[in-house]
Amino acid sequence: MGNKLTFSAEDILRAAQSSVATASPAKEIILKGKIATLLHLQERLDEMTKLLTDLCKATRVEDLKILRSIKGVGPKTGVPFLAEMGSVENFSSHKKLIAFAGMDPSVCQSGKYIGKSKLSKRGNRHLRRAIYLMTAAVVSQNAFFKAYFLRRKREGLVPQKALLATAHKLIRVIFAMLSHRTYFQAKMTI
Repeated sequence: MGNKLTFSAEDILRAAQSSVATASPAKEIILKGKIATLLHLQERLDEMTKLLTDLCKATRVEDLKILRSIKGVGPKTGVPFLAEMGSVENFSSHKKLIAFAGMDPSVCQSGKYIGKSKLSKRGNRHLRRAIYLMTAAVVSQNAFFKAYFLRRKREGLVPQKALLATAHKLIRVIFAMLSHRTYFQAKMTI
């Protein structure tokens, strides 16, 4: 789709031969095989992404338009999100969607000991990855989410936790948009 590799196995072999590595016919054969596998997997990934995008566009056109109204959410992140999430009607609240993605907090405790909280990761890992990628994109391209991310960092959160807080905000916004069939409006309050 847009991630075409522009080098060949021979290009990599030439680069490897001029490096500090040792020359080995066996390693060259292995390297050629790994490069062929990598190129094949990239091609299959592109095919599957296109298939998934076409399917989502055909069946969930309006949902995809709603998602894409958020600057930074494109088909490569919006489509997997919709595919993994399913219908918004499956969730009674945004908290259920957050838990389904495995992005809810989990606290280790025993008796009087209360440990640090972390992600439960008990949910759908593919959905969690799609949310992470969407969040990274909207933080870099969307002024509303960037301001929220920077505010959370100013409040003392480390960047990773600020990104997680922004992901929760993004899920809340997306849940409301899909539930009410509305498009993103940057005038929303942070």
